[in-house]
Amino acid sequence: MTLPTESRAVVIGGGVAGCSVAYHLAERGWDVVLLERKQLTCGTTWHAAGLIGQLRPNANMTRLARYSAELYRGLSDETGIGTGMKTTGSLTVALTADRLTEIRRQASLARAFGVAAQEVTAEDVRRLYPHIETADVHGAVHLPDDGQCDPAGVAMALAKGARARGAQIVEGVTVTDVTTEAGRVTGVAWARGEETGTIATRHVVNCGGMWGRALAARSGVTLPLHACEHFYLVTEPIPGFVPEGQRTLPVLRIPDEYAYYKEDAGKLLLGAFEPVAKPWATEHPGGIPPEFCFDELPYDFDHFEPILELAAARMPLLAEAGIHTFFNGPESFTPDDRYYLGAAPELEGYWVAAGFNSIGIVSSGGAGMALARWMDEGQPPFDLWDVDIRRAQPFQRSTRFLKARVTETLGLLYADHWPFRQPETARGVRRTALHAHLEKRGAVFGETAGWERANWFARDGQARAYDYDWTRQNWFENRAAEHRAVREDAGLFDLSTFGKIRIEGRDACRFLNRVCAGQMDVAPGRIVYTQMLNERGGIECDLTVTRLSKTAYLAVVPAFTVRRDMAWLRRHIGDDFVVVTDVTSGEAVIAVMGPRSREVLRAAGAADLSNETHPFGTAREIEIGLTLARAHRVSYVGELGWELYVPTDHAAHVLEAIMAIDASPALVGLHALDSLRLEKGFRHFGHDITDEDHVLEAGLGFAVKTDKGDFIGRDAVLRRKEEGLGRRLVQFLLSDAAPVLHHDETILCNGAPVSILTSGSYGHTLGAAVGLGYVPEDGDVLANCYEIEIAGERVPATASLKPLYDPTGARMRA
Repeated sequence: MTLPTESRAVVIGGGVAGCSVAYHLAERGWDVVLLERKQLTCGTTWHAAGLIGQLRPNANMTRLARYSAELYRGLSDETGIGTGMKTTGSLTVALTADRLTEIRRQASLARAFGVAAQEVTAEDVRRLYPHIETADVHGAVHLPDDGQCDPAGVAMALAKGARARGAQIVEGVTVTDVTTEAGRVTGVAWARGEETGTIATRHVVNCGGMWGRALAARSGVTLPLHACEHFYLVTEPIPGFVPEGQRTLPVLRIPDEYAYYKEDAGKLLLGAFEPVAKPWATEHPGGIPPEFCFDELPYDFDHFEPILELAAARMPLLAEAGIHTFFNGPESFTPDDRYYLGAAPELEGYWVAAGFNSIGIVSSGGAGMALARWMDEGQPPFDLWDVDIRRAQPFQRSTRFLKARVTETLGLLYADHWPFRQPETARGVRRTALHAHLEKRGAVFGETAGWERANWFARDGQARAYDYDWTRQNWFENRAAEHRAVREDAGLFDLSTFGKIRIEGRDACRFLNRVCAGQMDVAPGRIVYTQMLNERGGIECDLTVTRLSKTAYLAVVPAFTVRRDMAWLRRHIGDDFVVVTDVTSGEAVIAVMGPRSREVLRAAGAADLSNETHPFGTAREIEIGLTLARAHRVSYVGELGWELYVPTDHAAHVLEAIMAIDASPALVGLHALDSLRLEKGFRHFGHDITDEDHVLEAGLGFAVKTDKGDFIGRDAVLRRKEEGLGRRLVQFLLSDAAPVLHHDETILCNGAPVSILTSGSYGHTLGAAVGLGYVPEDGDVLANCYEIEIAGERVPATASLKPLYDPTGARMRA
């Protein structure tokens, strides 16, 4: 086939993800070329298990998985190629009480998302899957609409459907380079044997799977993923394996034994997600041998044997079955077990759909649809932050980092998904200037965007480690003490991991007034709490912006969204004379919060901190110890307090100066910050507010200044004001003081599920667990009766539209 010299989009990689992207772009009328280095499906797709589990961690990921299932069901009729799609149901079995709590929470979540789910007993398990031992089974969850498919058939059907819509799919073509000019994609250079050429294009989609990281790196794009060995075996046909009268057996998952089972034509496939995985192909510069095509890896029976022993005890007939195939093939995994989708922040026109962590078949149909809409419409169809490529950190491209981390992440797929679970491998890459000082004082660290952050502080003699649980973990009382210190006295936080973006230049004010919903033309020293909105009125960023001078501003954003926010700002600069710079590592941030914070800072050297000299929402230079700090009077905890911005090389001195005073403040971690902000009803980006959540429905209309003139999202705000709200973000307080909330618990209104909690924690001042969640607007949302379902148990809750703690905000302005 002769390759074209230009195309609107070029998709690189012919696995199921690439075929799905090509199919959906062609469906939307795009001119598309898909280039595959060898043959379609030859990387991972051909040996995938093909499990179609529709329940994912959140509503939108579940939406994508359900879309995949419906798409695959219709592809056979559309293309004439069989996808093997069949509904078998699935059964997840718990062997411990903790696992039972987890899967009950999953069942509750499934019902909230409209996915059929039933909690079943050990007796029911025996009926649904009569071959397994159930004496130690605590319970299970049955999802009757789950299923399985033929992965290669799905990919080939997508490819045929794409061709029917005009896409060109060419095998045996290697992409040698993505050409660029002035920071955007201009084309793709290719080779086919001795033949070479270039396809001019403004859109490239990296669906390179295991090869994706090396391909992206050649263009300066961060795509952290690494291949691991993945093991399974397939038996010979087992007589009577499918009971008489049944068409098939459900997909069986026993995560406490790291195993899954799939029946197909009377054979049994046993696969595993072992606790310590085996990274593969680390000796090759690109990670994967260039000649790899439909290859198997050497089978490591010693590695798989512990799984097989457990499986034979669980299913005795397995010990008697003949083994047809021992298989080992590579799959790519990411540092956080979430795949990558969307526009790469480094290079305009460079798109990604890769790193599917062994759920590529169930994900790719929906991912291809969502990415095609994103490319065509200029924005994602709904909130996709969970898998957005902009969360990836540049250092994560390191082969040594990835090799260490993916030994863990493969196993985490079947590990207990504890709240607050922290990765154990490849830690310590990013540390604040205060890390060692806080570690000496008992800090227990968690990881966010590679940063080590003090989450809580251990007492003398207490183990500095998490003891995970679904209820009150071992640090619950530590956080309670830190929380109360901030409410009643004073606490000190290391907030240095806040993202800090400097916006400066002649047009800085005009630019920020266009991209922010608040009024940015304020006096130097003023701090503005605002949002950056999209054209739908959804929240792209939740931030504070401090005007430093006539031409310079400092935006403070969440630690994990810096790359996203930098990309958004740079995308909208246009012709403005503005420079946008990430200065996160240049300044440390030490926050002193609580009713005694003014006294603490005075004792450490600050002069006049009165309301008259330093009112709420302003920043000014103060003395602290022997140096100077820029003190921002703001609060994310609902108390009087200041954030001190100092050069990183001064941070240790400032900490020592504050902690040396008589009655020094308590050291406080990020877990307490979360419980404090939830009592106050403060929103958290990525949970309570996303690009899908309208700023008015999120209750943040007070920060939007429509009278200042035009800005991105203004029309959507005015339109929603006229049309009325469809839902409201509400704060909930449980009536029972015992349970804890994390997030994703189901909200029931008058007995019916209506939503899930977007955030949850324990309100140590309010005396019970507190959470936030959206409910339908019905004229008087507070007149309804609310309950929160926690692992199947319903707990009555009080709802409020005003903060349950200090609703007037008087304490912050004291």
